[in-house]
Parts: sequence; C-alpha cells; structure tokens
Amino acid sequence: MAVLLDTCAIIWLGGGARMSAASIAAINQAAVSGEVFVSPISAWEIGYVHADPRKDVSFQPSPAVWFQAFLLRAGVRLVPITVNAATEAATLPGPIHADPADRLLIATARELGASIVTRDRKILDYGRRGHVDVIAC
Repeated sequence: MAVLLDTCAIIWLGGGARMSAASIAAINQAAVSGEVFVSPISAWEIGYVHADPRKDVSFQPSPAVWFQAFLLRAGVRLVPITVNAATEAATLPGPIHADPADRLLIATARELGASIVTRDRKILDYGRRGHVDVIAC
C-alpha cells in the first residue's frame, strides 16, 4: 500500500514526534516497496512555516537541507506535481477547503492511488466521505 505524507506527517516523522500505530505501520509497509511518497508542495509548506515568526518550528540548518535529508530516508520518494493532479486539484469532488497545498496533495494521492497520512481534520473528513484514502497520524 502506497502512502503520501502530508506535510505535518513529514514534520512529525522528521522530528521524532509520536504518531499513531496505524500510520507507522502503513509507512513502514510502504517503505519496503519504496512507496512512501512526498510532494514538492511539502517543501514549499516547510519553507513557509520556517519563515513565519509566529510558528515555533525550525528546520536546521535550513528548510531545504532538512527536506533533502528527509528524502534520504529508506523507501521515501519525491513525486512530481503532474499536470493532471494540478488540474484535478481545482475540481475535486465534494466539499473540501480551499487550501491549494492540501488540494494538490489530495489530487496527487488520488492520482497515485495512495493513502494520505495526515492529521488535518478537513482532509480526514474528506477521506471519510470517500474521496481519498486517509490514515490519521
């Protein structure tokens, strides 16, 4: 089973935060086949969070280096944002919030046939409505 990591899951894994047993099991299973997917949109979000003085998060020595180091983890693969995912993100079925990064992640997961590992309530609710597979972290 392939998984796409939401940015929060990347941050939690990279920082050693405690995650659900189900999400860890899914990530470990997907890592065996090299199907732990990460989107470049998460690199943008990490840079954005790092630059926000209101956030108590830091990526050392820099967001780019931190993200590149995360990509070296076993089984992790950077996947592109495709034209199909970019256009589908604008027309996802059913109600979903307007956050463009989350919409791109959802569309990418749908295109890959992957489950999104996330803590985002809106994405989890969207998944419960049957629009994308989700695993709560």
